[in-house]
Amino acid sequence: MRVLLIEDEPEMASVLKAALERLDIIVDHAATLADAEAVARLGHHDAVVLDRRLPDGDGLSLIPRLRALHLDVPVISLTAMSGLDDRVAGLDAGADDYMVKPFVTVELVARLHALHRRSFASRANQTMVGRLTYDFRHREALVADQTLDLPRRQRLVLETLIRRPGRTIMRGALEEAVYALDDEIGSNALDAHVSRLRRKLEDVAAGIEIRAIRNLGYLLRAAS
Repeated sequence: MRVLLIEDEPEMASVLKAALERLDIIVDHAATLADAEAVARLGHHDAVVLDRRLPDGDGLSLIPRLRALHLDVPVISLTAMSGLDDRVAGLDAGADDYMVKPFVTVELVARLHALHRRSFASRANQTMVGRLTYDFRHREALVADQTLDLPRRQRLVLETLIRRPGRTIMRGALEEAVYALDDEIGSNALDAHVSRLRRKLEDVAAGIEIRAIRNLGYLLRAAS
């Protein structure tokens, strides 16, 4: 899961970001509405966690702007305003869920997972290429019903490529899927993940090949 966290309090943002990343969630952070809209336009997020009181306005004003951009990503609104009218305003503005500060991080994570599961309702949960089946709901790769043990970033590379088998995925799109915006990315870091993933797929005879497309990116397909 990749989450856009919009929170202007540095301490709160740091705590939430660390807690989510410990649970294998990629987090992009923005502290203002302007920055949040710029990041959201990339369209790579599974959920948005949105504080209401931001330096440049009410966080709720971002939701209709996201919808105008055809970004239907689910939104959880965070606020210190606990009145009924405030909660109703948040939901009426288009938020999918609403949490009042202070809250327990584990509850936020549970709500994120619930929204993420709901978003899969209209999608295929599994896809198969070669002998490998990828289960998007459980984030598992299986060969002959045996789970393939993959480190997080190799799994994210596989997940991104297998969504569009036979099509070239641009290098930039892969990096955006694997790394948070503030991660430092070495020049050959992505290539190293792909190389290790290839070896693991070969070791289990997954029947998949990952081709490097010169100056563009990578393509995954069933081995010929």
